[in-house]
Amino acid sequence: HDDERLTTNIVNQMQAWVERAGAGEPIPYIIGRAPFYDADFIVSPAVLIPRPETEGLVELALNWARVNRPVHIFDVGTGSGCIPITLARHAPPANIWAVDISQAALNIAWQNCRRLMVEGQVQLVNADLLAPFSAQLTSQGPWLITANLPYITDLEWTELAVGVKSYEPALALKGGPDGFVLIEQLLAQVATMAEHAKFPGALFLEIGYQQGPAGLDLLQGYLPLAEANLSQDYGGQDRYLTAFIPGKK
Repeated sequence: HDDERLTTNIVNQMQAWVERAGAGEPIPYIIGRAPFYDADFIVSPAVLIPRPETEGLVELALNWARVNRPVHIFDVGTGSGCIPITLARHAPPANIWAVDISQAALNIAWQNCRRLMVEGQVQLVNADLLAPFSAQLTSQGPWLITANLPYITDLEWTELAVGVKSYEPALALKGGPDGFVLIEQLLAQVATMAEHAKFPGALFLEIGYQQGPAGLDLLQGYLPLAEANLSQDYGGQDRYLTAFIPGKK
């Protein structure tokens, strides 16, 4: 009888999953997991589902970190924590902060830190972008900032697939009229801090594939002394803005 009950439970569970998938709910939310880089991450509708494009952002950041050995790493808009956790597992030892304005997202990130055994390496901070960290950025280094902030424009939002728009958090997707609202706020913070930074640092941003030239102009406008670059994802689409910022030392 126990076996029959177990089988019935499994069938009912699978039927519920099929119905949810048929309604358009993304599979990672249904099973509560999503693959990223070399691990599986816990996900819920409180966080964006990690995308393969973001693995490219991590690769760029890792390559820089292995050479420059940053003292501090900040991931802004961390969501599930997939970026800072992957950096904690593969980059040289550093103080790593994962920042998000959503406490619900940070709760998921904390579960992932525990599950992937980096809870002692990644500090979770409920804050708006880089506001609490000017002291670390200006007085110690080298430093590294990563961010996959919302970059969907208002027009793109209206055309987005129902599986994304109806289930993934709008807070993690909508970037305003031009998709740059939060990115520009972050750049303004970094620009202010860079004026006083004693040590060099690097900034790695993910953007939409149609935002490359405009994003690069924005980056160069806020950080005129930085070496600014636009890089492509695995599919050859514009996807990453990078800035290498000189320090005063």
